[in-house]
Amino acid sequence: MSIKTAVLNGVFTIEIARPEKKNAITIDMYQAMADGLKAAQADGTVRAVLITGQPGIFTSGNDLEDFMKRPPSGQDSPVFQFMQALNGCEKPVVAAVTGAAIGIGTTMLLHCDLVYVADEARLAMPFVSLGLVPEFASSLVVPQLVGRVKAAEKILLGEPFTGAEAVELGLANAVLPTAEVAPHARRIAERFNALPPGAVRDTKKLLRRAGSEATLQAIEAEAAIFAERLTSPEAREAFSAFFQKRKPDFSQFS
Repeated sequence: MSIKTAVLNGVFTIEIARPEKKNAITIDMYQAMADGLKAAQADGTVRAVLITGQPGIFTSGNDLEDFMKRPPSGQDSPVFQFMQALNGCEKPVVAAVTGAAIGIGTTMLLHCDLVYVADEARLAMPFVSLGLVPEFASSLVVPQLVGRVKAAEKILLGEPFTGAEAVELGLANAVLPTAEVAPHARRIAERFNALPPGAVRDTKKLLRRAGSEATLQAIEAEAAIFAERLTSPEAREAFSAFFQKRKPDFSQFS
C-alpha cells in the first residue's frame, strides 16, 4: 500500500507515499484515502486532517495504467468514495503541497479548507489534453474561484501554474520554501486542538453550505462524461502517446 496514515497530536495524516512512481494514485490508494478520511471523521480525538505527499512531489495524478485496467465503474468506486469522503469531511482538512500536483493533485485541493504550497510547486489540470474532462467539481469550483477567463486557461488549455500563482488565484493560502511547507501545515492543523470542535464543525458547514448541492451535482455530471471519455478514440490516442512517449496526434478527429 502506498498511502500512510497516522494520528499524532489530534491530527490525522494521510501521506501519499509512492515516490518511485511520482506518487501516481491507484484505485487501491483511492480506497485507502477514502477509508482514512472516514476513520478521521469517526475518531473523536481527531481535530483536523492533514494531506501531504513526499518531499518534492505531491502527486502526478492518476496512475494511468491502473486507471485504464480498472476504470471507475460507478458512484461506489474507490475514486468517488474518496471524492465523497473529502467533500463531506466535517473536520478541517489542511493540505501541504510540494513539487508536482497534477490532475486530481490539484482538484482535491479545491475541497481542502487550508492549502499551503511550496514556491517550487507546479500545479496543472491537463484533462483535455488526455481526451478527458475535468473532475471533482473543478468545472464548477475553479471558475467560481478564479473567474471564467482564467479557468479556461487552466482547464481548457491545461496551463500549469506555480505555487505563487495558486495563492494569487485563491487556490491556496500561502506559498513557502519547500522545507517549510509540511511543518507549517502541521502547525496550522494542530491549532484546531485549541478550538471548540463543535463550533469548527458548524462553521465549516456554514462556509460550504451555498455550494454543497451544486458541488455534488457537478461531481456526478463530470463523472458521467469522464467515464464516456475514457473509452473515446481521443482518449485512446492520448494514452497511447503517453505510454509510447510521443506527441499525440488529434488531427484525425473533428
